[in-house]
Amino acid sequence: MTKIQKMPFAEFKKVYTKVPKLSVEVIILEGDKILLTRRAIAPAIGLWHTPGGTVLKGEKIQDTAKRVAKEEIGLTIDVIKLLGYIEYSNYENEYEKGVALALLVAPKGNKKIVLDAQSDKYDYFSELPKNTLRVQRDFFEQNLGLKVSVKKY
Repeated sequence: MTKIQKMPFAEFKKVYTKVPKLSVEVIILEGDKILLTRRAIAPAIGLWHTPGGTVLKGEKIQDTAKRVAKEEIGLTIDVIKLLGYIEYSNYENEYEKGVALALLVAPKGNKKIVLDAQSDKYDYFSELPKNTLRVQRDFFEQNLGLKVSVKKY
């Protein structure tokens, strides 16, 4: 069995300026609230979004979701179901274009969130902050029935 590993960022950019990337979005709901994290690094710095990441070569989708949840928010999760997909086609960075599978997941065990360096804050929202990443905000409105708040968090 080959070890799954991330490629260097320069190579990542080179590859994904030529082809769209496949990633996952980790969707955690608590009642009528969704977990969002606020980006601390580019792209989309200062915007609220769900934890997500690129599917690595040889990695299964469920394993990607589990890895992303552990790396970005420190949680162990179970994948419940596929909610749909989000197309990232209008990003200014060519290497950010692609499709993300939006997966509903459930934390298991310790539910203490520990953020990595990509995010500086997290919260559970019943209304989406005005400064939520637009394509995700549209997806959550259409597929989860969440509304956009007039507030910017």
